[in-house]
Amino acid sequence: MHEFTATGPLVGGALIGLSASLLLLFNGRVAGVSGVLGGLLFPSRRPGDAAWRAAFLAGLLLGGLALAAAHRGAFPSVDGARSLGLVVVAGLLVGYGARLGNGCTSGHGVCGLSRLSVRSLCATMTFMATAAITVHVSLHVLGAAR
Repeated sequence: MHEFTATGPLVGGALIGLSASLLLLFNGRVAGVSGVLGGLLFPSRRPGDAAWRAAFLAGLLLGGLALAAAHRGAFPSVDGARSLGLVVVAGLLVGYGARLGNGCTSGHGVCGLSRLSVRSLCATMTFMATAAITVHVSLHVLGAAR
């Protein structure tokens, strides 16, 4: 584990907020990743809609790859690596949950909270509580079984 410094998270958070604001200002769109992907998988008839969505998602992937190449330890390996099938099932469940909740953590947590949306506040609190419970169960219940 590396020593924590606030600089990286502060800069990263500011860049996420700036990019979400710019997308809303110049494109009139909320930077919710599940909605961006959903609009790419099930396209609308708006001209250019698929292009900005593909560019947005490509930027997310390329940014992660660039970080992994620049800093080898940016994405540490997890003990007991999971199977590809389990990762795919988990990803599909997350996608289904995002659709069920009418948005994801980026749409509700970043964009919705900044617009003072009560619905987004409730969704974000639910995401965070579920994450805390999941970590607790995985560390204390499942970890004890090993």
